Order: sequence, then structure tokens, then C-alpha cells
Amino acid sequence: MSDPPVAIAEERPDQPEAAELLRQSDAFGASLYPPEHRYPIDVPELLEKNARFFVARRGGQALGCMALVRTGPDKGELKRCFVTDAARGQGVDFRLLQAAEAAAREQAMRVIQLETGNLNQAALRLYRGNGFHERGPFGDYPDNGVSVFMEKTL
Repeated sequence: MSDPPVAIAEERPDQPEAAELLRQSDAFGASLYPPEHRYPIDVPELLEKNARFFVARRGGQALGCMALVRTGPDKGELKRCFVTDAARGQGVDFRLLQAAEAAAREQAMRVIQLETGNLNQAALRLYRGNGFHERGPFGDYPDNGVSVFMEKTL
């Protein structure tokens, strides 16, 4: 018998399973980068009207998350992309990205931007393989030699 399919839904980031995904995301980021090179947003920011938070589940179990935050009239930023260790390599990140891009299109966003780190090879493969290209720093991000800034035109 095969595993149930992965379902992506918009959920509240302050519910327990989402909070656990965010805790694991923070721990993963801390394993790669010192605090001055990490730029997560917290639950209060994810609860604001300009943010949408998506959770991937299989059989009810939370596998990963991604947020889309509107940063301008026609653009947004991806934040908090994370997939649990047990779910890595199963396309969960791609499904989350598809959901976030669909939401961006629904909201008439023309551009999606993101910041990730140069050591997060899985994230870089995901974004490069799905039409994102590198660009210079945007918003309040510093040009620190560790961050990789990317964007995609929808």
C-alpha cells in the first residue's frame, strides 16, 4: 500500500504543529549559520494580513511549511521554507513552492523574492530548478557574503 498523498493547506502558524515546524526550522538554520546570518520571521509577523502560511501534511502529519509575505503592491517574499528530516527528498518542498506561487498569482503578485543561505544546497537546488535567478540584496537584508538573494517573475 502506498503512502497517502501530500496535501498543502493554508493554516495558522500559531497552532502546535506549525509551532513545532518553526522550532525545527530555527534549529536547522542554527546548525548552518550564526545568528547574525539568519532572518526568520516570527509567529506574530506570520499572523499579519500580508502573510499566508502553508503546511504540507501526509495522513494528517505535518511535514513542512512555507510562508508568502506581500512586500509590495505586486511582489512577495518567501519565508520559512522548511521540510522535516523524515520528509526530505520526497518533493514536499516543491509542493509547498507550487502552493505559494499559486497564492502569489491569485494575489496579482508579479515577482517573488527570497533570501536563503549559501550552505543550504537543497533550497538552492529547489529554487534554481524552478525558475528563480540570483539577484542583489533587497529590502533590509545586508550584503553579507552568506545570503543568496533570488527572485522569480510570475
